[in-house]
Amino acid sequence: MKRLRLYVMLAFACTLFGARADEGMWLLQMMEEQYMVDQMKRQGLQLEGTDLYNPAGSSIKDAIGIFGGGCTGEIVSAEGLILTNHHCGYGAIQQHSSVEHDYLTDGFWAMSRTEELPTPGLEFTFVEKIVDVTDKVNALIASNSITEAEALSYQFLGEMASEELKASEYDGKPGIEALIRPFYAGNRYYLFFLKVYSDVRMVAAPPSSVGKFGGETDNWMWPRHTGDFSMFRIYADAEGNPALYSEDNVPLKTPKHLSVSIKGLSEGDYAMVMGFPGSTQRFLTRSEIQHRMDCQNTPRIQVREARQEVLKKEMAASDKVRIQYAGKYASSSNYWKNSIGMNKAIVDNKVREAKTEQEARFARFAAEKGNNDYATVVAKIDELMAKTSADAYLRMAFTETFMMGIEFGAPYRVMDSLKVALKSKNKEAIAKWSDELRKSYAQVHNKDYDHEVDRKVAKALFALYKEMNIELPAFYETIDKDYKGNIDRYIDDMYDNSITSNEKNLEKFLKKPSAKAIDKDLATAFSRCKWEMYTRINAATAATRDELQLLHKTYVRGLCEMYAPTPKAPDANFTLRLTYGTVKPYSPKNGINYDYYTTLEGVMEKEDATNPEFVVPEKLKQLYAAKDYGRYALSDGRLPVNFITTNDITGGNSGSPVMNAYGELIGAAFDGNWESLSGDINFDNDKQRCIVVDIRYVLFILEKLGGCKHLVDEMTIME
Repeated sequence: MKRLRLYVMLAFACTLFGARADEGMWLLQMMEEQYMVDQMKRQGLQLEGTDLYNPAGSSIKDAIGIFGGGCTGEIVSAEGLILTNHHCGYGAIQQHSSVEHDYLTDGFWAMSRTEELPTPGLEFTFVEKIVDVTDKVNALIASNSITEAEALSYQFLGEMASEELKASEYDGKPGIEALIRPFYAGNRYYLFFLKVYSDVRMVAAPPSSVGKFGGETDNWMWPRHTGDFSMFRIYADAEGNPALYSEDNVPLKTPKHLSVSIKGLSEGDYAMVMGFPGSTQRFLTRSEIQHRMDCQNTPRIQVREARQEVLKKEMAASDKVRIQYAGKYASSSNYWKNSIGMNKAIVDNKVREAKTEQEARFARFAAEKGNNDYATVVAKIDELMAKTSADAYLRMAFTETFMMGIEFGAPYRVMDSLKVALKSKNKEAIAKWSDELRKSYAQVHNKDYDHEVDRKVAKALFALYKEMNIELPAFYETIDKDYKGNIDRYIDDMYDNSITSNEKNLEKFLKKPSAKAIDKDLATAFSRCKWEMYTRINAATAATRDELQLLHKTYVRGLCEMYAPTPKAPDANFTLRLTYGTVKPYSPKNGINYDYYTTLEGVMEKEDATNPEFVVPEKLKQLYAAKDYGRYALSDGRLPVNFITTNDITGGNSGSPVMNAYGELIGAAFDGNWESLSGDINFDNDKQRCIVVDIRYVLFILEKLGGCKHLVDEMTIME
């Protein structure tokens, strides 16, 4: 028990006194004990802590939520209007797009509530309440009800969250879910009560030539000229409760929405971001960083590059394929380029050297304390990294290739069950598993899948994987034996003749199903082999995962103690966080100085009608020629587009509100800068920047390009 109390006490050592100006994704519920509000006020904040987070009343927290499954959105009107990024809404925009209604290319503007488009599967999630459950978890560990490793498992945390929900005032209320997450590597635990709205409708999206201007070329780059925004609306039942889509649902009357400032901004102005950053690893050792570079980033880069080369060619040749694969390509490309940039930034920013210095300091600290756990923990982590590197590389290469890169296959478990039913001549079971086979077929052959495109991807990735000189799945033996090593012939046979290759093959089989046909089916054999190997690889890496987690718990605890009284923020884990900083330019290298904002002139300078990434809409060119910017122009008559701040953000923060000292919305965060892509591992105060779409550009595009002044009028505008 004394040891458990020590864990908690040392976690609190991370919560004292002043901090570096801009680093840290801070927990709202810990702002007071970490003295963050005082620090933010010294930086320029004009609000009280309860204006940001107030467990007993309404606050800015209540205007911000999770958009979809991996972004942030903010409420900008009393009628549930959401602002997020274009790339966050991209999947929904694509979902509604077709060759006839190409909203990706042309944009979408709802001129009335009746034109707002229901978007099945899209959700918006608010945080209702946050509760510290560290003592409860530690009590279970102390009583030997669970081990320290089990306390970090998703199974335990899910079960505990369910129990806490049942025992809470939220039990039985519509849309309420509970989530428990560990912080500081398991030295603290928090329970989040969430309210999930499932009727979210698309309201406005600029054309991709605005929302994705610069495309892959400009991704992660500054200067930037991208109108990366889209708008949606939450609908609820008449009582304001979450409800499935219904024509009777009404726009949600929100208790809090953000005011929108068009007063402008200047270098040095205070800026804060509230959102849901996905993942950082600021407490890694040097060996873990090298492991990340070699065993995760490198194979990801190799496989995604090969896949994207195929997709890009096919998308350029067909509007239908372009729309089908737009979201898949964007998702793949984003972290392909991120991985390239991260590996480069780790070297350029001497991140490994900084970690070596930290480990040397930690060794001295451990010796001074006489703490053997601290003294040996880094060496134990290093040993694990060396031991698991080959398995980790294999897992990433295999996952990127066969689990994520190639979509086609067959539901081998359904096939096995159907085979059992056929052998036993159980008509009811045959009918059941035949129906399941049809459902599985439909899940793969959906509106966003093209069998011929996937065939070409498979040929490229099968060949690449073989060249990577790692363990081969057993189906390569089939290729060597039955196809004389010809990968293309094997893939053509599988894609042409398998039961699940096309509807004709499927219906022919279901007309007269047989166990023999299942046994001969290439796609079934491929999928079985794929999943069996994936399961085995995961088991091999999972064997050391618990050990590594516990070592990290010790290491993080020690680092917090070493750095005390300076607070260290916990790593991001897609829970609500606040970061603060300033509007600030930067110099990436000698002789290069970047300003803190860009204007519409830069869009026109980048225009290239021959490059789809840099096409400018004709109407936008007309507005530029006329300088028809209305009240959104700068004092010199130019139109602002993007700006940068020193805020600490990462994936998941996309769409997060960037607010001024008064909590007014000045933009939406959408990217980081190339030079600081090692920031998830080691924050660099000099180079790290948050790239933001200026709210004045958002309003200009809405009003002047989209003709949606009614949406602007719906907002609370501060001039």
